[in-house]
Amino acid sequence: MDDLTRRPASELAGLVAAGDVSAVEVAQAHLDRIAAVDPSVHAFLHVDTSGALAAAQAVDDARAAGETLGPLAGVPLAMKDVVVTKGLPTTAGSKILEGWHPPYDATITTRIKNAGIVMVGKTNMDEFAMGSSTENSAYGPTRNPWDLERIPGGSSGGSSAAVAAFEAPLSIGTDTGGSVRQPAAVTGIVGHKPTYGGVSRYGLIAFSSSLDQAGPFGRTVLDTALLHEVIAGHDPCDSTSINAPVPPVVAAAREGGDTVNLSGTRVGVVRELGGEGYQPGVLASFEAAVETLRSLGAEVVEVSCPNFEYALAAYYLIAPSECSSNLARFDGVRYGLRVGDDGVNSLEDVMSLTREAGFGPEVKRRIMIGTYALSSGYYDAYYGQAQKVRTLIARDFAAAFERADVLVSPTSPFVAFGIGERIADPMAMYINDLCTLPASLAGTPAISVPSGLSEGLPVGLQIMAPALVDDRCYRVAAAFEAATAKSGAVLASIPELT
Repeated sequence: MDDLTRRPASELAGLVAAGDVSAVEVAQAHLDRIAAVDPSVHAFLHVDTSGALAAAQAVDDARAAGETLGPLAGVPLAMKDVVVTKGLPTTAGSKILEGWHPPYDATITTRIKNAGIVMVGKTNMDEFAMGSSTENSAYGPTRNPWDLERIPGGSSGGSSAAVAAFEAPLSIGTDTGGSVRQPAAVTGIVGHKPTYGGVSRYGLIAFSSSLDQAGPFGRTVLDTALLHEVIAGHDPCDSTSINAPVPPVVAAAREGGDTVNLSGTRVGVVRELGGEGYQPGVLASFEAAVETLRSLGAEVVEVSCPNFEYALAAYYLIAPSECSSNLARFDGVRYGLRVGDDGVNSLEDVMSLTREAGFGPEVKRRIMIGTYALSSGYYDAYYGQAQKVRTLIARDFAAAFERADVLVSPTSPFVAFGIGERIADPMAMYINDLCTLPASLAGTPAISVPSGLSEGLPVGLQIMAPALVDDRCYRVAAAFEAATAKSGAVLASIPELT
């Protein structure tokens, strides 16, 4: 395999900027890698070969003209297929949008293009981001590069698998209840959920508007921070976008990696995120990670967040309620799939037939749950109560951050499970998000960084910080990454696919 596909994004950008390698060569190496391994992994729904090579050539032309390149210029990136891209297919993993080519770019897409990052394609995902395994895609499951019979996490499993399989050094995912962090954990890479509102949602096909947040994937903490800095920042096109400076995430990642010292940092171990029901290997990896943080000088304390135990129930009322509203726009009239339009059926019949054919089982399940929770006579008992629980979870975070600078937990209670193993049991699937849901409900930032292996499969360490202090996640994660690098990067153990 070409060595270029194994290099970190920051290193690739440096090589391109120095003229040691062309952006076209970097792009072609990754396109060749995709052609070689993606038939097995199925990370991509669409590979934009001509667009990627044209974007790479533009970077080479800019360098030849003496222009200063951005810190990730010429680096390939895989984009989750829930982010709209002008002129390219955007399906959100659903048949109801099959063949749709958006007439505009999402703000994230625009910022990535302006940074000279080379988008190589759109990645597979659970339909409308509803799932934890990427088995709910209408286009078939993505497979974990560590074991092709296992899931790569979800809903951003295509994006995580692309990075873990060395098909792209960077990717974009979205995190509604853990869909960046959980895939990162089970594929052995880094994934960050920014503070809610820290990254624009304009052009992000909505699942749950009060929870959805796009975030970066990388193979190192620094690479992930560099991509975060590109996509973050205020956007007047998004009413929920925070009008505040982007936290200094890159500086924090560099500082943590350089000093490898957490003296003065208080690390809170969340009592409710561990114990019974968690795989022993995951708990062992987490305990070892906590000891590593302690050895770096951190003060480790236990904190209790008693309302975290209600996060799962609250999330699966709030998110379906919002999805039932957001997905009402897919009616077979304005865009996307249309079934039954034969001049005989009524408009209502066309809508019903289109949704029956276009939405998959998990999407239908959540629409029905959400519609019921919002219905007359049940709103206060279900959706209203869930929002009250959300407030209590936010208060738990506030109290915990009075005692600790960051909170830590396993990212997922389990390593990657087998494809098909849980697809018939929604509750067994939903508990994959036990550790990630609280930060999503509170809108606080959280990162997953590889913490080792259990039974030969990756385990992730989750680091959470207060809202708008994303840089603290990166600093602690970078210090942990640097301290554990001496034992070999997790991805060094991944089996070769070819």
